[in-house]
Amino acid sequence: MHRRDMLRLTAVAGAAGVLTLEPVTFAHAGAAGGPGHEETRKVTGRLPTGAPDFVHLPVEVPPGVREIAVSYTYDRPDVPPGTQGNACDIGIFDERGTQLGGEGFRGWSGGARTEFALSAERATPGYLAGPIGPGTWHVVLGPYTVAPQGMAYEVTVTLRYGPRGTTPRPVYPPQRAKGRGRAWYRGDNHLHSVHSDGRRTPAEIAAAARAAGLDWITTTEHNTTSAHGAWQGLWGPHPDGELLILTGEEITTRNGHVLALGTDPGVLVDWRYRARDGVFPRFARRVRAAGGLVVPAHPFATCVGCNWKFGFDDADLVEVWNGPYTPDDEMAVAAWDALLVAAVRGGNGRWLPAMGNSDAHREPQVVGLPQTVVLADDLSRPALLAALRAGRSWIAESSAVSLSFTTVDGRGGHAGIGDRLRAAPDAAVTARLEVSGVPKDCTASFITDQGRLFTAPLPAGGRLEWRTTPSYAAYVRAEVRKPDGAMVALTNPVFLGKG
Repeated sequence: MHRRDMLRLTAVAGAAGVLTLEPVTFAHAGAAGGPGHEETRKVTGRLPTGAPDFVHLPVEVPPGVREIAVSYTYDRPDVPPGTQGNACDIGIFDERGTQLGGEGFRGWSGGARTEFALSAERATPGYLAGPIGPGTWHVVLGPYTVAPQGMAYEVTVTLRYGPRGTTPRPVYPPQRAKGRGRAWYRGDNHLHSVHSDGRRTPAEIAAAARAAGLDWITTTEHNTTSAHGAWQGLWGPHPDGELLILTGEEITTRNGHVLALGTDPGVLVDWRYRARDGVFPRFARRVRAAGGLVVPAHPFATCVGCNWKFGFDDADLVEVWNGPYTPDDEMAVAAWDALLVAAVRGGNGRWLPAMGNSDAHREPQVVGLPQTVVLADDLSRPALLAALRAGRSWIAESSAVSLSFTTVDGRGGHAGIGDRLRAAPDAAVTARLEVSGVPKDCTASFITDQGRLFTAPLPAGGRLEWRTTPSYAAYVRAEVRKPDGAMVALTNPVFLGKG
């Protein structure tokens, strides 16, 4: 079945256009031989350079289907140096439709898999088990980049007939774990498993998190929620410590990635738009309505589509440190600091806290490098998200690093990370940093809205002090770096003055 010349360009409300192929049809179950029978159709075609972001292949599913299986291939011709070759994602939507933000989503594997299957009883990781209802389903291709020669593709769809079966009820992680009361809790909130493009299983991630000294993690697969119910038995009491597991998603658009952090289990946030479509605020509200936080991830990453293009007006935090510290993290820290300056200049009290996560996918990537350390009232989803939103947090390269950063004035006033010291403009303020567990020969710095005003080798005791006034420094934050400039620890600011 050749569909090369059977494309139509359609518009999706609020998003870029898509290419829609002519429908693939199958015989009805009775005519096809009934239970145990299967039918296969193949579709081939070629996409030109500049094809829309998504190609919809409608599949007319008759009654009596037990399972849908899909596989696909595409060519990878040689391209000139500096030119992007072919890369194509895949997923599927059921008979409820492909509307942006609609209910038809049944799975997405991006470019991590060449085949998948789903039925009521089970589904390939990245996909959601559930009834195979009759109607028009859509296999969705996402030609991420297309070579100058175009992209030749082949999609194979198989329907297997039989009893519908029963869908297991998902078991989601609890939203509270046994903690230490009001304390500093360590978390890694950007992780990938076999449910998207990672190589680790959820069990392996949980073991790595405990080994890294973490108190909580967030599962954030690319454009799917299939991992939300995959953690049964991996939380709670354990010889290596209690572990809280939050659910979320890495919303992976063509104009940047954003973490939906701590959203309600089972809630999907759509990704099929670009910045020019003007719909991101709608989906940021969707994240918050589901109880989560909006966190642009690795905003200066160099991979195709990874640069953050949506601005920060709808963000709750920003991920400034992603995995081992690199030049794009340095750019993110500098851009974040500029946002802090803009916040104090605007005087509206709204500022954007920073966080760090590993974005670990596979060995040897280290879970917990870096990690965000949060002062929360307890080890629970509400308490942790509230503390992150307030900026009561700092970032460390590992659990070996401990840090305390406070400011005090001469009248007994004091404030910690994320808070405000309400001192008079000319009041003497002392910033105090205490660090342990860092590599040798590190330096520590105090940074304000004017820049890096004090840097010194970290003494043997790990303690440094620096004095300023609110009129001279609207905020002060601390960094600890290795001799090569790589970050070891980074705090959110303490604000100075009446505000």
